[in-house]
Order: sequence, then structure tokens, then C-alpha cells
Amino acid sequence: MFAGPIFSREALTQPRQLRHYLVRSGYVGLLFILIWTAGQTTFGYQDVRGTGAMASFGTLTFQILGFVQLTLVLFFSLLFTAGSIAQEKDRQTLILLLMTDLSNHEIVLGKLFASLLQVGTLILVSVPVFVFLQFLGGIATSQILWLFALCVVTAALSGSWAALVAFKREKTFQTLATSVLGVVVYIGVLEAVLVVASPQSVLTAATTMLSPFRAIAGIMSPLASPEVGPAGSVSAMNSVLALGILAFVMAGVSINRLRVWNPSRAVFIKPEETKQKADDGATRSIVRHRRIWSNPVIWREIMTRAYGRRIIFIKLAFLVIAAFVFSQSIMRGGSGELVLGMLTGPAFAFLGLVILSLLLINAQAVTAITSERDGKTLDLLIATDITSKEFVYGKLGGVLFNTKELILIPVLLGLWFSAEGAISNEDAVYVCGSYLVLVGFASMLGLHSGFGYASSRRAIANSMGTIFFLFIGIFILMILLVETRDSFASQFQAFLIFILAGGLALVQSLTHHNPSQALRLSGFALPFITFYALTTFLLGGTLGVCLAVTVAYGFTTLAMLIPAVSEFDVALGRSTVDKG
Repeated sequence: MFAGPIFSREALTQPRQLRHYLVRSGYVGLLFILIWTAGQTTFGYQDVRGTGAMASFGTLTFQILGFVQLTLVLFFSLLFTAGSIAQEKDRQTLILLLMTDLSNHEIVLGKLFASLLQVGTLILVSVPVFVFLQFLGGIATSQILWLFALCVVTAALSGSWAALVAFKREKTFQTLATSVLGVVVYIGVLEAVLVVASPQSVLTAATTMLSPFRAIAGIMSPLASPEVGPAGSVSAMNSVLALGILAFVMAGVSINRLRVWNPSRAVFIKPEETKQKADDGATRSIVRHRRIWSNPVIWREIMTRAYGRRIIFIKLAFLVIAAFVFSQSIMRGGSGELVLGMLTGPAFAFLGLVILSLLLINAQAVTAITSERDGKTLDLLIATDITSKEFVYGKLGGVLFNTKELILIPVLLGLWFSAEGAISNEDAVYVCGSYLVLVGFASMLGLHSGFGYASSRRAIANSMGTIFFLFIGIFILMILLVETRDSFASQFQAFLIFILAGGLALVQSLTHHNPSQALRLSGFALPFITFYALTTFLLGGTLGVCLAVTVAYGFTTLAMLIPAVSEFDVALGRSTVDKG
């Protein structure tokens, strides 16, 4: 095959796993739960017979599912590709692939298509769901076809970008962070250009073509799209071609530079040496040793470059994004139309910055464990007398230290909002306190997933995917809550099914490796308490939201931390060696 034996092996082995079928059926079930929830929040238990009402509901549901699927495709294509290639590098199996007679395009395209195989499968299994929506009316066949074409090309673009970064970077955290930040900066720059440029200019048209979210907005609203045909049909040909060419260029760069970037010249770093003259006049080289702390784990995390030499550029990119949020808050203030009917523009941008920081913190935490396992150093730690508390607290402290800038910037922005009068001092305390609790949850979730999965790809996907799905679920709930403000009490059953489905998925994620009553309780309670926090926020509550977030996510953090500290030795298969 054109993609080579790497893709062929993945295509043959992946369908043999039970997880492959569970994910496919679970995704279709999730889409139907969303349809049922949207139907209940729109109509309730009324007997709807009008074709106009059904067509309007079909259009609304098509828009929600379309944006959700595009977002999932964009994120998980990035995550699967970056994690797969980073795992090859951490295990040093990429060097073995380079020593074979596989060509550059067989390695690059093989890893790319193999990583996107599951994403492509999920896109295909969702086709009947969208066709079912067409029966309700209000949706044209061309809209569905162009939606899936846009999802496919977006997956290729996101995967190509992740492959480009992964083949160039050496450390897993750098790969994940750079990939995520690159997508955020790309979308942010396009949106900034659209705000500044004239609506009728060529620059606006070119920018719209390169934005997958603008393209899907044109598909959802065909009458407002500049590419409407004479019969009212919509076409996204220009966007599909532009994004496809961009993906082709990125993949071509990776193919061309594969053996230039790999293997890295920094595989072995020579220790620092000093020259010293002996009594006989001869010059000798003396290796300069560093003084290690009593806890060598946290010393390694803080005092060495365990996660690469270019991690400063990741922090600078995050600082640039934060500066953009800061400038938007100065220019717009608290005026303007509310986003989703709930948040001002600066508040929505601040929320996006918080989500980005939590994703990066979670990536740092999970890679702190997976890099040890893939580098075969976790086995060495098992043979030492390092206690479980030293290891877990050392890793957790290292995560918080290495991401201190990512944690501090949102806190400073929250305090600045308070100083400018955008929010009260009391609300600033609630916002910053809730954010710090979420930081602890994201950090501990990364360590928990790293301990629970032997495969780095699965650990990274589970950890970052859990964070991502939590916020996607919150985003969907916010939209539906705004739609049902006047009839919330009668529509609570619709939200109940959605929350229960999220709770079951969260329980499975948290209890995969180390099942406990506390984790089961956390998994079921977290979606319900989060739902309470959202409804309290819509009603103007502040302290109730902070307390709900603190109790729910703080308890879940402790439920993951205590087993990691107390049962770490048993989980790794060794006996605790007490220090004298």
C-alpha cells in the first residue's frame, strides 16, 4: 500500500481489539443522547406535528452536532498523532524504523494514517446519524456531504501539523504543548484578521477559506454563505482545497526533513567537565557533579532539563496568547454582545485561556510518568529505596513548578479584572480559588492516567481526553441551558440522561486501573455537581459556584492522590523499603 507496512499493521490489528467496537458504538450512542437531549429541551413532552417545527429542530441539532464533531476531530487527530510519534521516540523505536529500508514517506504517512485511523472510523460511523437528521427536514444532502469532507480534511491538517512537530521535537511534553498551542494560535490569528479586515476584502475571503470553523459556519447557514449555488445548495470546495493543500505541504515537509531531524544529535549529552592541573603539571579533566537533594525525584524535575531545552518557547507562546486576551479586555471592556448569552467577549477569552492552561498542565503531568516508563527509568526507580510519597509528591511538585507561569498568568488576569472593576474583589477570590482547585485536579489526573495505562498513547489520550470532554460537555450544557431558561424545571429529565452518560464515562476513566469506592463516587458526583454549578452561575450565584467546584474537583483530586501515595508500591509490583 502507498502508506506502507506501518499503516497496514495498524489497519489489521486495530479491529481485533474490543475497545475498537466499544468506542464506535459509544460515539454513536453519545450523538443520539445529544439528539434526544436537544429534543427534550426544545419540545419537552409536547406532541409536535408541524413540519416547520421539526425542520427547525433538525437544523438546530445539525448545527450542534456538526460543531461538536469538528471540534472532536480537530483535537483527537492532533492528540493521537502527536502521542503515537512521541511514543516511538521515547521508546527509541523510531531509530529502528530509520535503520530499515522503509522510505521517508512510508514512515511519515504510515504513522499519520495509522494515527488517524480511529478518527476516520468515528467519522464514518456518524454518517447514519446525520442522515437520520435529514429526515426531520431543514438539512440538504450537500450540507451533510460538505460537512464530512471538511471533517476529513481537518483531521488530515491537524494530524499533519502534529506529525511535523512530533518528528522535529524530542520530548513528549514539547510535542503535545507545541501542537496544541499551534492550533490555538492558528485559529486566533485567523479570527483576529477577520475582525480587522474589511468584510469585502480579498484577505477576508482567503482567511475564511483557511478557517475550518468559519467554513462549517457557512455550511450550517447556506443562505449567508458566499458560496451559495443557484438552487440554494452550499459548497465548501474552496475551504476543503485550501486546507487540503496546507495539510499536503506540512506532510511534505515532514517527509523531506525526516532523516535530517532524526535521530537527534542530543541523544547523549556529555556531562560538564573542568580542567584542573595536577602537582606533576599534567592537565586532567574532572567531571563536574551536581549536588542532589534529599528527594531526587523533585530535584530532577526542577533542576534538570528533563522536558527539553526549548520549553521556554512554549511559555512565551502562552504569554503571547495571554497578552492578546489582555488587549481584548482593554479594548472591549464589559460591553458588547454576550457570547452564548452568558459571557462577555473578554470573559469568554479568559475562559479559553484557562482551558488552554489546564490542558497544558495536564499534558505536563501525564508525560512526567509516561516518559519515565518509555525511557525504562521507572523500572530503575522501583529498585531504589524511594518511597511512594517521595515519588508522587516529587512528580506533583515538579509539574506545578514547571508550569508555574501557566498557572500564574490566569491568576494575575483575574486580579487585574478585579482591580479594573470588571468583577468584585469577592468574585476575584472565587475565580482564582476555583481555578487553583482545577489546576490540582488536572495535575493529579495526569499522574493518575500515567500510572493506570502501560501504553503512553492510551494514557495521554485518556488524561487529556477527559479534560477535553469535561469542557465540551460543559459547553453543550451551557448552550442547552440558555435555550431552556423559561422551562428548566420541566426539562430536567433531559439533562439527567446526558449527565448520567457523562458520569458513567468518567467512572470508567477514573477506575480503569485502581477501582475504589471514592473514585466511583467522584465519577458519578462530578457531573451532577458541575451541573449545579452551571445553573447557579446562570442564576447569578458566586459563592455557590466556588463551593461546588471546590468540593467536587477537590474531592476527586484527593480520591486519586491517596491511592497513588498509599498503594503506589503495590501498583508497581514491589515492596516498600522503609528508610532507617
